[in-house]
Amino acid sequence: MSGPEAHGWLDGQRWSPLVTVVPYALLGALTVVTVVLEHSAGYPLLVDLILCGLAAGWMLVLFTLNPAWRDRPAVMGVFLAGLLVVMFFLVTRDPWFGFFAPAGYFYAFRLLPWPLVLPGVAAVAVVAGTAQAYGVPKADVAGVLAYLAVLAVNVLPMCLFAWLSWRNETHNKQRDQALAEAREANRRLAATLAENAGLHEQLLTQAREAGVFDERQRMAREIHDTLAQGLTGIITQLQATEEVGADPEGWRQRVDLATRLARESLTEARRSVDALRPEPLDTGRLGEALAGVAERWSALYGVPVQVTTTGTTRPMPPEAEVALLRAAQEALANVAKHAHASRVGVTLSYLEHEIALDVRDDGQGFESVQLADGPEPAFAGPNGSNEMADNGFSGGADAGRRQSRAGGPPTDGGFGLIAMRQRIEGLSGTLSVESEPGVGTAVSARVPGGPEADA
Repeated sequence: MSGPEAHGWLDGQRWSPLVTVVPYALLGALTVVTVVLEHSAGYPLLVDLILCGLAAGWMLVLFTLNPAWRDRPAVMGVFLAGLLVVMFFLVTRDPWFGFFAPAGYFYAFRLLPWPLVLPGVAAVAVVAGTAQAYGVPKADVAGVLAYLAVLAVNVLPMCLFAWLSWRNETHNKQRDQALAEAREANRRLAATLAENAGLHEQLLTQAREAGVFDERQRMAREIHDTLAQGLTGIITQLQATEEVGADPEGWRQRVDLATRLARESLTEARRSVDALRPEPLDTGRLGEALAGVAERWSALYGVPVQVTTTGTTRPMPPEAEVALLRAAQEALANVAKHAHASRVGVTLSYLEHEIALDVRDDGQGFESVQLADGPEPAFAGPNGSNEMADNGFSGGADAGRRQSRAGGPPTDGGFGLIAMRQRIEGLSGTLSVESEPGVGTAVSARVPGGPEADA
């Protein structure tokens, strides 16, 4: 700060009447006392009046009429020093001017910064002590010692009081600063808590949305793997009844197959809603479940399927079994819809660090492209031209829409392959599709599953 620090018991009231009015009142009263006493005693008054006028003029010029100087420690130091010199001469002539010492204390405490306040207060105390020891003879050692004792009685307590006032003021400032910092910290904490509450609400909203999205994805995969494939098989069997004509046995066989598919699809749909494992996995291991799925598919579409298991059979995580089983079902469904194959091979391989499922057919195949985020594969049509295939191997829904506009029935628009890929990659596995026109197609799904992972 530019001005002197306030010290004392009236912090915040440095320019109170104690320093603006009281000194003049004390000086005026003591001047009247001087005139009365000196005149009655017949002493000359000129020197006393000159000193009183000098004190009043000094205070008026350097303090009262120039308020801007009050915050300049050097000027105020000169002001107080000059005033104390005049006071010293006054008390040496008339001891009752010691009652003017409180004005000196007021000025010292209000105008001088720490630690200059100590010598200022000490100087005022010397003036006050000189007035108190006015009648003490100072011609001998005893008198001088008595005089010094009176000075000490004035100087030491006042300096101690000044120090205590400064320390108290320092503690008050530290406390105020600590309270201000605490209020600022509380404000920042409140702002942080409000921000955290907003972030928490945002995270909850995102978590709910993610949960809803995941559940939708799960139900979409389950519906595709159960109802959609089952309905496709039912439609195939019902359409096949037209081919048997009036043959009651062939007609009954097709209807029985369609009825069985409807019941199985209904059962699988209920299990999907309850998030249960597929029924084939509840009755056996993955190899047995694949054999059962292949047997039913072969009976439905009349295409022979050979299921082979290699390696040492070992337990694997349930979610891995479900993913591989659904991959096999989707691959077989694609063979039935698009491949025109005469035979299919399904191989389950227990390798050292992973478990692989391969589904191969000898169908018409297609031009192989990248599986993820690439162009749609072009299948070889019956006339040798390339058609954008609307099937489980396509990369998006546009394929189904294109076939629909061309007059063919729309299919799943490639969601089967997407669902298959989501399941496999969700287990840190890989899915690949290899094909060539006229050679056939191979779908390979691999998931981690070494013996150490299963232990």
